[in-house]
Parts: sequence; structure tokens; C-alpha cells
Amino acid sequence: MRLYKAKNYEDMSRKAANIISAQVIMKPDCVLGLATGSTPIGTYKQLIEWYNKGDLDFSEVTTVNLDEYKGMPRENSQSYYYFMHTNLFDHVNLQKGRSFLPDGTEPDSEKACSDYNAVIHQVGGIDLQLLGIGRNGHIGFNEPADHFSLETHCVDLTPSTIDANKRFFEKEEDVPRQAYTMGIKTIMQAKRVLLVASGEDKAQALYDSFYGPVTPAVPASILQYHRNVYVVADEAALSKMP
Repeated sequence: MRLYKAKNYEDMSRKAANIISAQVIMKPDCVLGLATGSTPIGTYKQLIEWYNKGDLDFSEVTTVNLDEYKGMPRENSQSYYYFMHTNLFDHVNLQKGRSFLPDGTEPDSEKACSDYNAVIHQVGGIDLQLLGIGRNGHIGFNEPADHFSLETHCVDLTPSTIDANKRFFEKEEDVPRQAYTMGIKTIMQAKRVLLVASGEDKAQALYDSFYGPVTPAVPASILQYHRNVYVVADEAALSKMP
């Protein structure tokens, strides 16, 4: 693990964007694994700023996202398809047809997951996977469990995750209870992993993930076995680290 300490959220976002931009510059046709949620928004804003200055070119980049809510139409403002277009895709020169997410509108879970696994294999795997981390240690929507899931699968969201996501919805009942998510095996097969964390509420999860035992009860702990992990976190998120 390579740990980059940031002063605050803005500094974390800039440092994370630096790592992603270096990947794009060094390999223009790279495959980026992308994440949603509030943590990476600042990173995406920084990438857009550098693109607008002419410092970045996304024309050959392919993206695959970690997850999508099951049953969520793409045009819904809370879908991850909508999120990615609003926060990144619509503001850079990413080519149409080169950005992929699980199909949340596919009711057949087995088909949706199989189709997305095929996409990831077809693009040749992931060069750099961006991750956030949940308060319960989840990465993507890989929730605490008794085993590590392999490839894309349908997951029942835990009460902790539903509680964390309810701020994005009008009321808690509107939060989807299931999602399609890239599995642990797929994440671990990425050549590089970049995990970003901000805020004191992520401190315990961060500590447990990198200084506790490797266990599916803390999904991010599997990253201890990855050879090329970058962690960029602010002072609050690092407050429990040794």
C-alpha cells in the first residue's frame, strides 16, 4: 500500500486526480474503473478542469463502473448512469459507447451480471480502479459477508449502506434495496487500485481495512493482498491510522 496523506477533501481530490491523469497520459487507451458517491466528485471536477485546460485527453479511454442500483432507470437523477454523465462523462471527450455500467433496468439478475462480466473481459480488464469505502468497509456494493464474492453479482444492501445513501433520496423508502456490483475478484484483477477516503466517519473502516485481519466481514481488507494499491485520504479519515 502506498499512502498519500491529504490535508482536506480538496487536497485529497487533487492528489487522486493526479494519479488518474498520470494513468491517462501514460496509456491514452487505458481502461478506468470508476466509482460513484460523494467522495470522488471532487476528483472528477479536477479532471474536468484539466481537460478544459487541454492537459487531458479522454478520446481513447474506456470506462467501466463499479455498480448500479437494480431497477433504477437511467434517466432517474439517482441512477449511477445519471451521476457519471452529470459529474464527468458529459464534460470531457470520452467517446460514446466507451463508458459502461451494469444495466440496472435488466430485471434478470443473472443476465445483467453475466452481460457485465462479458463487457469487462471484452475491454481487456481494468488498468486503474477507483474506489471509495463505505462506513462498514464495503467497496463497490460488496457488503460485509461470510465470503468474498467473485465477479459481478446482485447484492442486498445493508441497513448501514441504505442509511448512508438515504440523503440522496426524498425519503428512506425510496432507496433501492438491491444493486448490481462488480465483484471482489474483478477489483483485485485491476492492475492498480486507487482508494479515496474523506471524513472522520471513514476512519474506522480505513483502519480495519489495512491494519485489521483480512476478512469478508470487512470487504476492503482484501486489498491488503493487492500488489499495487494507492490510498489517498484526508486527515480526518486517517485519524485512527498508526
